[in-house]
Amino acid sequence: MARKTAQISIRDVAEAAQVSVATVSNVVRSRKNVSDAVRARVNDAIRTLNYLPDRAAMQLREGRNRIIGVLVPSLDNPFFTAIIACLEECARKDGYDIIVASAGEEPVYGSSRLKALLSWRPAGMIILPNDDYFADASILDATSIPYVVLDRLPHSCMADTVAVENEQSAAEAAAYLASLGHRRILVVATTLSLANIRERCAGIIAFCAQAGLPVPQVLEVGHHAEEGPAALTEMLTGSNIPTAIIALTNSITLGALRCLYQSGCNVPDDVSLVGYDDYAWMRATQPPITAIRQPVEEMGVQSWSRLMHRIAGESAAPMQVRLPCTLAVRGSTAPPKTGKMS
Repeated sequence: MARKTAQISIRDVAEAAQVSVATVSNVVRSRKNVSDAVRARVNDAIRTLNYLPDRAAMQLREGRNRIIGVLVPSLDNPFFTAIIACLEECARKDGYDIIVASAGEEPVYGSSRLKALLSWRPAGMIILPNDDYFADASILDATSIPYVVLDRLPHSCMADTVAVENEQSAAEAAAYLASLGHRRILVVATTLSLANIRERCAGIIAFCAQAGLPVPQVLEVGHHAEEGPAALTEMLTGSNIPTAIIALTNSITLGALRCLYQSGCNVPDDVSLVGYDDYAWMRATQPPITAIRQPVEEMGVQSWSRLMHRIAGESAAPMQVRLPCTLAVRGSTAPPKTGKMS
């Protein structure tokens, strides 16, 4: 019978690093009262010994949980996973762990995932809702757990919210295309049932109305459009194709690019393309994609900061944070061919 290996304890780590148990505890909790040299020595000992801290025991001793729950609509979307990566970095710096669940873009499934996260008794929650109604807010409001709503803002909310200036950023993209001479602009959206998508559409339409341009057509294609929505392909094979497309999410940007290539449309010679978000593949395409860049890292930092203030006891009225986007101009946009401006 194989002999059971003894579990490595915090005392073993302290002995190996030649520090006190309290110092090891401070390093594990990411407390700031440890010098860089000592912290490095302790972390080396932790890695060498494969020490696994007993988080549950630490939380019992401290009388509070160091877990933050994060609920996102999907793990397929790189925007959401980028947010999670940022929150993980914030959690590491502040001595927290995060637990992530995906609602799968389904409100009913989202409720069960939220309840599963709440069963961990987290110190706080960061929520990216599935829809504008955010019916699960009643579940959260019935608890004493503070939470922050990120990106997709509900109709009404009793918590802090963090989002971007959707209308302004989309209007700036439309203004840029107009400055190149584009008049037939097509807006491709996931669904107008989401407030952030409606805001982006509203910004584009408002700019065009103010500038005396034709009202852009808005095409809804759903959440999973990476393979190229058939409805968009049809619009690119007629005699009156748009001279420019604004894709309102990263998945639609990829789907629009696929449709353009499959339809034989050259970018930007035949159709200019403006995408949303900004990932490595958008800069690696030929031509690279002009993109409305969301401040993903700042969104994560701001939502984490607001949550930490609430966990610390801040009781002021809910705060709404709106962050600006930037337009990264690249090779996928150019003036329309002569004769295609009207």
